[in-house]
Amino acid sequence: MIHIEQAGPSHVSGIISVCTKATWATYRGLCNDDYLERVCREFYNVSRVFDEVKHTSLDWGGYFSAVENEMVIGAAGGGMTGEKESELYVLYLDPDRRNEGIGTMLLEAVTRQQKLLGAEEQWVSVQKGNQLAIPFYDAKGFTYEGERTGYANTEDEDYISLRYRRLI
Repeated sequence: MIHIEQAGPSHVSGIISVCTKATWATYRGLCNDDYLERVCREFYNVSRVFDEVKHTSLDWGGYFSAVENEMVIGAAGGGMTGEKESELYVLYLDPDRRNEGIGTMLLEAVTRQQKLLGAEEQWVSVQKGNQLAIPFYDAKGFTYEGERTGYANTEDEDYISLRYRRLI
């Protein structure tokens, strides 16, 4: 049985594994390998994820883990970006576990947390061309609001993030 819980130190390696595998499965073909290696190295390393599990705040509510048989099969997290605005920063699943409702459960956990903190709207950025995520967010009531330069771009990269928003 799958359950969603606030991530703790025992989830760190599972979060890293899921996020790394999902990044490669999702973005291979949309982004070059150097970009993917850099993003995984920067965001999904033991030191950073351990710190993000141990230290939460309004702007980072920590990770939620989807756990089955003591294995992390999904991870999500977000935070408040304003008095009534929130952001979903990450939502990844084991690539072999898509279409089981796990993403929905993780999104609901982050959304509950953000609503308790006063959020009335929720934002998410999606890589342009990411046809795994765009239909998911459309189905969850997010609407396209515009584009911006990708967060992890270097000066010679021009990846575009699509911005989506919904009322919660």
